[in-house]
Amino acid sequence: MDITVAEKIRLIMKRQNKTMGDIAEASGQTRQNLSNKMTRGNFTEKDILALAGALGCQVEIRFTLPDGTEI
Repeated sequence: MDITVAEKIRLIMKRQNKTMGDIAEASGQTRQNLSNKMTRGNFTEKDILALAGALGCQVEIRFTLPDGTEI
């Protein structure tokens, strides 16, 4: 079973002992705005990259075509 982006972020936050406020500030948004995104699960690619940076992580976004080609 796949976990959501919000669940992945929460898991990393827990492992790093960081709060929603810590990550919101480091990613350039308010805690309330991040909380809303976490609840709704509506992240843009820009949001995900900013959150990954705030968490000290790398993100890899790829598309795999039916013939196996990755973009």
